[in-house]
Amino acid sequence: MHTPELTTKLPAVGTTIFTVMSTLAAENNAVNLGQGFPDFHCDPTLVDRVTEAMQQGLNQYPPMAGVPLLRDAVTAKIKALYGRDYNATSEITITAGATQAIITIILAVVHAGDEVIVLEPCYDSYVPNIDLAGGVPVRVPLTPGTFRPDFDKISAAITPKTRAIIVNSPHNPSGMVWTHEEMLRLQEILAPTNVLLISDEVYEHMVFDGRQHQSAARYAGLAARAFIVSSFGKTYHVTGWKVGFVAAPASLTTEFRKVHQFNVFTVNTPVQYGLATYMTDPKPYLELGAFYERKRDLFREGLKRTRFKLLPGEGTYFQCVDISEVSPLGETEFCKWLTTEVGVAAIPLSAFYGNGFDQRVVRFCFAKKDETLHLSLQRLSSL
Repeated sequence: MHTPELTTKLPAVGTTIFTVMSTLAAENNAVNLGQGFPDFHCDPTLVDRVTEAMQQGLNQYPPMAGVPLLRDAVTAKIKALYGRDYNATSEITITAGATQAIITIILAVVHAGDEVIVLEPCYDSYVPNIDLAGGVPVRVPLTPGTFRPDFDKISAAITPKTRAIIVNSPHNPSGMVWTHEEMLRLQEILAPTNVLLISDEVYEHMVFDGRQHQSAARYAGLAARAFIVSSFGKTYHVTGWKVGFVAAPASLTTEFRKVHQFNVFTVNTPVQYGLATYMTDPKPYLELGAFYERKRDLFREGLKRTRFKLLPGEGTYFQCVDISEVSPLGETEFCKWLTTEVGVAAIPLSAFYGNGFDQRVVRFCFAKKDETLHLSLQRLSSL
């Protein structure tokens, strides 16, 4: 028997640091603050709404673009929060999570040789998605330390081959949140171009200290060229359900759906109906920022008793720290040491850079039960 050899489409991709650290955490009974998901349950009412949909027999294929009731709910939410009135029929599509949404966007719009700007550090699916589409990733660094966008570098990266730019705010891994002025500057830079905007807004409701999430939907010049991506999993503590959505102008949505229908076709029906009925109450997402801000404050207060240097935590459920005064090790080796010797797992920020840039910063996830956070802080107190 002979198995044919394959030439990989992703030669630079191996076992991710997330898998490595989670495995190491499990082997050492460490508190896993590496992977970005909650360790607590969602609202039981949401589970009840999905269960009711199942019991009502809503278990067959929904429309390809998503259940109309849920698309209507998404449209209403965007209009209420950001003032943009999307057409639920032609401009909102329900997806199998935000990650599927992003690769589908890229496959729909990026042709061989097209350039796509990514701002590093960035979510680890962006560049492989561009590679799979035959595009060319153009890596532009965010400002080290603050992780704010450098518009001179962004402008310099735009060429006649630039097809799209991917922007993520609130930002994973740093927690940085784009300001109104920064969004206006991006709008100004893109205005004379045909560059599309892929706006990854999965942490849109996790913004702290009185800040406001600056969705691309707020800006006419950005919304006209933007695919806006969000995640019900992040918003409602159900990451394993893998449901998200894309909002985009009708002409862009048409191309997106051409790929979407042959990618996943559609998304599971009872969860869509459950989410739609649950969304009639805006309180859960309106109060999400305060919920996570309290957890951030609890975690930051505990970290202040260590030698970690706290970086700003403006949004998301991640906290980055500078390890320079704690250890001479590089980020990856430090995270392995921290997991095996201290019993807390973190993720090196170098994992979010194509060149492995090591600036002595690691990322913790605080989307955890209070007792999980207290246990991790007790262990970290030795530092």
